[in-house]
Amino acid sequence: MSFRASIITLYPEMFPGPLGYSLAGKALEKQTWTYDTVNPRDFGSGKHRQVDDTPAGGGAGMVMRADVLASAIDHVSGPDDQRKRLLMSPRGQPLDQKMVRELAQEPGAIIVCGRFEGVDERVIEARNLVEVSVGDYILSGGEPAAICLLDAVIRLLPGVMGNVESGENESFESGLLEHPHYTRPSIWEGLLIPDVLTSGDHGAVARWRREEAERLTRKMRPELMATPDKKK
Repeated sequence: MSFRASIITLYPEMFPGPLGYSLAGKALEKQTWTYDTVNPRDFGSGKHRQVDDTPAGGGAGMVMRADVLASAIDHVSGPDDQRKRLLMSPRGQPLDQKMVRELAQEPGAIIVCGRFEGVDERVIEARNLVEVSVGDYILSGGEPAAICLLDAVIRLLPGVMGNVESGENESFESGLLEHPHYTRPSIWEGLLIPDVLTSGDHGAVARWRREEAERLTRKMRPELMATPDKKK
């Protein structure tokens, strides 16, 4: 069974976008994952298919309407649909590798791409949307965030990565940042590959990589050293 993503977006032409290339693109061709897009404007009100309105209580910007978004969500999710419903939102739960691994075990996801100032709070509650953030910054809409999330999930689907070990050794999979990498030439601009990597001693290489991963994590992301998910 393939992973099915239903993306609710005002800009369906943005998909698959980067997801049509590289690992995700090959997986799409093989139907390891599939996607469909739904434009909320198809469920908008009035002759202009309005999807937003002024915020209750006043203020700047516009808010996506609950009734319109709910209709779009209901259109792609039947009564037996077990997929998680996600809303890409800057106030949401930070996307991390643990969440990515969990999503990759799911049959798919319904992803709502917000726009404007946000979406009516009532649709979040009524349709059980889980808010997810890709970082502490503001994008023009949820589409780039959805692409980021899907790319992270798709590469973990069975058969997408040719070398399983490659995925296991990457940043965050062990709770640490990834160790440094080197390849030929052995000397470049006077800089050498560390001797241990050419020693042929696999045990020494493994220890070096672990030590370097810990050193880089302490230097760049010290908060990760205290993460409970970190594997010993």
